[in-house]
Amino acid sequence: QVQLVESGGGLVQPGGSLRLSCAASGRIFSINAMGWYRQAPGKQRELVATISSGSNTNYADSVKGRFTISRDYAKNTVFLQMNTLRSEDTAVYYCNCYYRDNPYRTVGLTVWGQGTLVTVSS
Repeated sequence: QVQLVESGGGLVQPGGSLRLSCAASGRIFSINAMGWYRQAPGKQRELVATISSGSNTNYADSVKGRFTISRDYAKNTVFLQMNTLRSEDTAVYYCNCYYRDNPYRTVGLTVWGQGTLVTVSS
């Protein structure tokens, strides 16, 4: 079993910054990709940013230039640096990990974190 533990959410004023962290632990052979998704009240969960094992990144258009995703490969941890936050960034942010638990698995497994609330308000 693999668990994701997120931290770093909270209340911030518009224009402010927050940094989210997500650490994966458990039976991990390799991690293919990690990412962040968010779900605002009354809306569907949406992709925010992902980062692959080769450090290729992908961002939602709404966060490009403001958010940066990065990984600490040694610690199986992913970060999301969020700058110039807006009220529309208010949501529960979920960490996602696509991994393999052994070298013989050809299709990876997906695990989600419990979510961390980010509130952008004055």
